[in-house]
Amino acid sequence: MDTRKLISVVASGVVLAACAAASSSAPRAPSDEQVLATLRASFHPKGQAGLDRLEQDEVQKLCTEYSDGRAMPPEVARKIEQSQLATIHYPADGKLVGDWKAGEKIAQSGVGKQYSDDPSVVAGGNCYACHQLSKQEIAYGTIGPSLYGFGRVRGYSPQMQRYVYGKVYNAEAYAACTNMPRFGQHGILSEQQIRDVVALLMDPQSPVNQ
Repeated sequence: MDTRKLISVVASGVVLAACAAASSSAPRAPSDEQVLATLRASFHPKGQAGLDRLEQDEVQKLCTEYSDGRAMPPEVARKIEQSQLATIHYPADGKLVGDWKAGEKIAQSGVGKQYSDDPSVVAGGNCYACHQLSKQEIAYGTIGPSLYGFGRVRGYSPQMQRYVYGKVYNAEAYAACTNMPRFGQHGILSEQQIRDVVALLMDPQSPVNQ
């Protein structure tokens, strides 16, 4: 073996050894149990915000599993949506649309469920933080799509009213791993409040549809 080949072989061996050493010394990712233990040690219950908020239900666990950028298999998404569709409770009297003026107040209120909030005060939906609701708004979030013109564009049919009620109640039933809170299932909004939010989106007189 000539000198150049010998140097090349030795250099390759050094590189492989260095890579192996680096690989063996790389820290391992913490387990789910270790992460949860750290969270529990870092947070303390305060007011109405308890440590139960750190516990994930089955939907959250599945969504976390695919939060690293991997595509969620269609069958997993269907499993989530079907299970969550079964959680939606529609009003017994069949009335899905309330008062849009009350719905507008709910949509513009960010009060509720935080440790600093008074639990005796009715929670709001904080909808403007993620959606545009009317053309008069000059500041709104863009995490969710614009809802301006929602009813005017989609129609005011009973089927659409039912869809909107269900979507507000539990959005996971229609889009697995959505960022939208499960307002009804988690008791953030009452049945009447959800009706009023439906009215905000579906009443032709609402500013959403002007």
